[in-house]
Order: sequence, then structure tokens, then C-alpha cells
Amino acid sequence: MKSIDVKGTARVAGGKKAAKELRKQNMVPCNIYGEKRGENNLPVAECIAISNDELRNLIYTPHIYSVNLDIDGTVRKAVMREIQFHPVKDNVLHVDFYEINETKPIVMEVPIKLNGLAEGVKAGGKLAAGVRKLKVRAPYTQIPEVLDIDVTNLGLGKVIKVAELSYEGLEMVTSPSVVVCQVKMTRAAASAAAAAKNK
Repeated sequence: MKSIDVKGTARVAGGKKAAKELRKQNMVPCNIYGEKRGENNLPVAECIAISNDELRNLIYTPHIYSVNLDIDGTVRKAVMREIQFHPVKDNVLHVDFYEINETKPIVMEVPIKLNGLAEGVKAGGKLAAGVRKLKVRAPYTQIPEVLDIDVTNLGLGKVIKVAELSYEGLEMVTSPSVVVCQVKMTRAAASAAAAAKNK
């Protein structure tokens, strides 16, 4: 997994008014959850603020990153876990980060990449992805940038489900029944199949 450097600063926890003031300054209120535990053994949120400019390359990208989060000169390794967008303006309202280390497993959504020319496509079908990303669990050092999926032997009308996939060192978190990709029957393929039967 690639890493990216992001700078932030500690902030005092405040309500909606304080968050609104931060956003006026082109800053985004964020939380980072680390090893600290509070009531009911729940992780304690530390409040930080990060500029929109710093967050842009992390959020608006198809890639996944581990984050070298520099908070007032102290660098902590983290991953972005949750983003809240404005429902109308689509600007970023809040981001949650989770601190990570080399041994603790984390859950990440990893993009899929379909490789090869499917048999069903050769027969006139259309390859369609059912999902763009799959959730996996592993220490962050073992999580790949993409999950490669070979579709060469996928025939017309056939599907690949999560249950059929396995990757060394990764635990699949997405439900086994989820369809990852399929070759859909097109009119041209259906006509060709019907013509072949009538010969």
C-alpha cells in the first residue's frame, strides 16, 4: 500500500459552532482514534484539524493509502476510515482516522482489477463489474494496492463471487455471496447462440 504525508494540528473539541468556524478557514475538523480507551473500552477520539488542500490528494483519488499524519510535528501512522460530505455542496465536513501499526490487522476497501479477455466476451458478451472495491482484513503492510482478478475463463452468463477469491495473507470481509463480476448476455451474443443451435 502506498503512503501519503498529511499535516494537521491539534484542536480543542467543540460543537457545531467551532466546527463551522474551522471550515470558514478552509480547515476540516477530524478525529484520530488510537490505542487510548475510554468508557466501555471504546477508543478515545483525539480532535485535530486538517486543511482541505492537505486532504484533497488523499480523498479524491482511486488509490488507497496509509497516512503519515504529522500533528504539530509528531508523525503517526493512520488510515482514513470515514468521510462525511455535505449533502448538497459535496464539500468535506469531517474525517475519521484510525492509528495503525505493522502487526494489528485492519479492515480496508481495496479496488479490484479485472485482468484478461473473458471467454464470454469473445463470444459477444459484455464484462461487467458488480463492485469496485472489496473489504479485506490484514496488517496494513500486507494490504495490496489492488486485488487482481483473472477473468480469462469466465463464460457467457457466468459470474465470479467473493467466495471464489483468495489472497495470501488476506481475510475477505465482504460477504462471500457478493457478485464481483459477470459476463452479461448481449442481444448479439443471444442471436449468435440461437443461430448456432438452429444449424
